[in-house]
Parts: sequence; C-alpha cells; structure tokens
Amino acid sequence: MTASQELKDLFTHSLDLLSEARIEEWIDLFAEDGILEFPYPAWGLPSRMRGRAALLTQMTMFREQLKVEFSEPEFYTADEAGLVIAAFTGECTLLATGGQYHQTYLSVVRFEQGRIALYRDFWDPWAVMEAAGGELAWKQLLPTMARG
Repeated sequence: MTASQELKDLFTHSLDLLSEARIEEWIDLFAEDGILEFPYPAWGLPSRMRGRAALLTQMTMFREQLKVEFSEPEFYTADEAGLVIAAFTGECTLLATGGQYHQTYLSVVRFEQGRIALYRDFWDPWAVMEAAGGELAWKQLLPTMARG
C-alpha cells in the first residue's frame, strides 16, 4: 500500500470515529501538540485548539450535542509529504433541539510521523446555528450545551 493510500485510509477512519462518537480514539490520532482549527467557527466556539487536552474538552461537547453521518470523502490530494485535502458532507442532528442540517466540509490535514499535526476544517457555522433556531437561539443554547 502506498503512503498516499495509507493517509486516505487514516483520514477516512478518522471520519468513521467521529460518526461513531468515539472521540477519545479520534483524539489519539493527533500528535500530543496537534492543532484543530475552524477558520469559520460558530459564535461562541473556539477557532483553534492545541493539544489533546484542549481537543478532549471541545470534542466531548461535540459527542454530547451532535450526531453526524459523514459521506465518503473526495480526495484532492494525499501526498507523500503528509498533506491530505478532502471534501465530504455530513447529515447532522443537533441533539439539543432535534434540528437537522446538511453540511459540506473541506478539510486540510497535515500528518507528521503518522499523527495529525494540523486539522483545518472549513465548514458553514450558519447551518448549525440555523438548526438551533437561528443566531439568537444558538447564543441562548450554547451555555447549556457547554455544561452538558
């Protein structure tokens, strides 16, 4: 198997872990100081997290508040240097409201020594806020989501 195919398989596995809410296993794919970035975060959510502890804090809320089924990714690149660029979609349910939405993602991921060093995820924050009932409803809901 080529290094390119191994990266594609690892990225696809990461989406499976998220769909199955296996957050701790997903975080284990990251380097100790790995970074998760959302260049366009939803209001009130961080745009950048560094390190497994920070990822666990944020992604535990993800598991408790979202149900997501991802499509198979379409890869634009998965190169020998560890760069993966992939597009995929998600059928999402915001558990706090039951609101459903369709999301399109573009992820740029840098692997180093078999671990995720940087996961930059481009998505539409308005979709999740709309599922909450709009921007005002999202702002009211967010504090209760963070408390679990």
